[in-house]
This record gives sequence, structure tokens and C-alpha cells, in this order.
Amino acid sequence: MVPGLIVAAPSSGSGKTVVTLGLLRHLARSGVAVASAKAGPDYIDPAFHGRAGGRACLNLDPWAMRAETLTTAVGDLSDGAEAIICEGVMGLFDGATVDRGSTTDLAAAGGWPVVLVIDVRAQAASAAAVLGGFAAHRPDVHVAGVIFNRVGSPRHAEVVRAAAERWVPAVTVLGCIPRAEDLQLPERHLGLVQAMEHPDLETFLDRAAALIAAHVDTDALLTLARPWQNPPSHSVDGTALPPLGQRIAIADDAAFAFRYPHVLEGWRRAGAETFPFSPLADEEPDPAADVVYLPGGYPELHGGRLAGNSRFLGGLRAAAEHGAVVFGECGGYMVLGRGLIDAAGERHAMAGLLPLETSFADRGLHLGYRQATLAADGPLGRRGQAFRGHEFYYATIVEEGTGAPLFACADALGRDVGPAGRVDGRIAASFVHLIDTSP
Repeated sequence: MVPGLIVAAPSSGSGKTVVTLGLLRHLARSGVAVASAKAGPDYIDPAFHGRAGGRACLNLDPWAMRAETLTTAVGDLSDGAEAIICEGVMGLFDGATVDRGSTTDLAAAGGWPVVLVIDVRAQAASAAAVLGGFAAHRPDVHVAGVIFNRVGSPRHAEVVRAAAERWVPAVTVLGCIPRAEDLQLPERHLGLVQAMEHPDLETFLDRAAALIAAHVDTDALLTLARPWQNPPSHSVDGTALPPLGQRIAIADDAAFAFRYPHVLEGWRRAGAETFPFSPLADEEPDPAADVVYLPGGYPELHGGRLAGNSRFLGGLRAAAEHGAVVFGECGGYMVLGRGLIDAAGERHAMAGLLPLETSFADRGLHLGYRQATLAADGPLGRRGQAFRGHEFYYATIVEEGTGAPLFACADALGRDVGPAGRVDGRIAASFVHLIDTSP
């Protein structure tokens, strides 16, 4: 297992994503075989990681993943790498609940040290108190380094560095990054605009790398990294979700990009073959596939185009008629439904394989971890099989029709949040993004 560390922050918006991307690009350009990970249920940031570092980024989720799934993923990251950089989620201690699922839980599980990114725009010596508090808050987690971000001047840098070195000497000050307000990534309703949609992303990554190279001691940062303390066992199955068949056609484009690499890698490790296709390009799923998987994404931004893509919709219906498993998550569920109303109020006819109507004209945020238990037998397994996942969508369900729900769901605290999705024979879908089978 190669050494790793976690880049975290006191809160969202501190700049840890840009710092992480700059680190990955700089290290990769310097000849370091660097792998990357993202804590928590995120499918947008990992695509940026992959572009920055040149390797697929994997999610590591201390709440949703079993211990064996985590260690298998870390083992996959270690293959051919010299170091692993993991980006935390939200603030360092923020998680699924008050005391579960945070970035610190991930650090404690594997013994990886934390490098804290602190935004010092509105403070100077007081940053040392923030650093000291975070470093002492959990004795089972080692805050080993700090990067001060958005520093206003050389004098400002001197003050924050001197205060940290005086009052928190056990934490290494790795650098002070000046304000770079032009290094911003555009956002939309589910987070950052996707990496594949940035025509100038390479320029952005190179500029972030140059900023890191000029202001962060990356050699010192790498010396802080430590190997994962629980190496994977070859006798333990770390496959997150059993493959739904042997030949799996996977929708893969800007409308269907929210899929977890650790799930797909687990399918391939178990012997399944995967075949990408693009609904936006009006491609049909491989007719020889015994599974069609429609992951989440942004179909609401492409409703008219998808509705007019007859080869895609016809191929999807043909797969269902021929007895293939058809499985959808979130955006995939919407496309398997009867209709999708876009933000302008225009309805677009979808595949019509499940009795669902959704609307973005009247948005409602649905966000949170889910404990999902199969409510009926179907392609995912027998009734009672439990999974862990999350929901994050803004659509309103106009009508979900009659039929058997796919899951009975509870939130991270175990509170009932009702049924989710629909299952009809070998067709199954819901708004839940599955991460792992339940511990």
C-alpha cells in the first residue's frame, strides 16, 4: 500500500478542491505517479481529479462503504502509484451524522494524516487558533500539515505562518497561497459544471499547478503521507455491488456521467464486461447486452434532444422487450419514466418503461444518505437485501404511478423516509445512487 494523505478544510468554500487539483497536476507533471480519491458521495469532483492527475479517481466513503470495500478501493488506488492524495468533503468533521461519516472518520479508518487548507481572507494570527482547535479536536486523527489559502500580501503570510509555528508547532506549515480570484470553477444546481464541459480546463489545471509549485512545499507534503493501516485481504470480497449480468451496456456522456468507478471496477473484477454508449449521440445500447445501466447525470438539461433520439429510446425499449435487465439511477430513472418537464415547463416524452413523470419547472431539493432495502424481488436481488447510497436531485415527482416500489428507505439516522423507485420485472430504477451493499 502506497502512502496517502487527505486534503481537508474547516468548511466548504475554503479552496480545497482547487488546491487538490493543483497538487495533482503539479505532482503528475513532476513525474510523481499520483493517484487520487474523493471522500464521500461525489461524482463530479472525481472527474476533475482524473483530468488533473491522469488516473481515475475513486470515492472513499466511511459511512456508505463496508471496511472491505474501502480497503479494496485503496488497494486499487495503490496499484502503480507512488502516492495517494484524497480530497475531503465539506468541513473536516462534517459527515452523515454528528459523529459518523466525516472526513475524519476516513482518516481514522486508514491512518492517513490530514493537511488542512485554511482560508485566511478575514483573519491573520487568529488562523493559528483555528488550526490548533482542529488539530486537537480528535486525538485519533493526525493533522500533520496546513496550507494557508487566499493570503492577501507577503506581510499577511508572515503573520499567519509565524502564529502557526509559535502556537501549533506540531503542524507543519506547507505554504501560503495568495488570492487568485480568477481560479474559480463554474457551478450549477448539482455542483461544479462537469469536467467534460470545460473547453479550457487544461489551462485552468496548469495555472492551479503553477500556483501550487510557487507557494507550497510539495516535497515536505509528500513526506507526511502514510500507508493505509488496514491492507486488503485477498480472501475478502470487496466488490461493492454484484454485477447485474455478464454484458453491461452503460450510458456514458454529459447527460449520464454520475457513476462510481469503484462499482464498475467491481463488476469487471467479477468477470462482467462493460460497453459504453452515448444516448446524446443517439446510440443504442449493445443489442447483445443482458444489462442496460442508465446512471445519473443531467438529462434535464437535454430533455428535448433525448426525446428526439429514436435509436436510443428504441434500443432501450427493445432491450426491455428482449428480457435484458434495465437499471436506472436518478437521471436514469427519469429517462425510464414517461415524461420529463424541463425548467422552462416543456414536457419531453421519455422511454415510458416505468410510470414516472418528473418536473424541473417546480424544483425541490432532495439530499441525503439512504439505507435502502429491497421492497420486492427483482434484478438487484431478493426482497430484504440492503444497500447504502445517497440521493441528490432537484426534480419534483409529478406522478410515480402504481406498481411495486423498489426500495424501502431510511436516512443516515435510521428514520423512515418512505418507499423509493419502481420495479417491474427486470426493469428497476430509483433516485438512489447505490454505493455499496449494507454492512
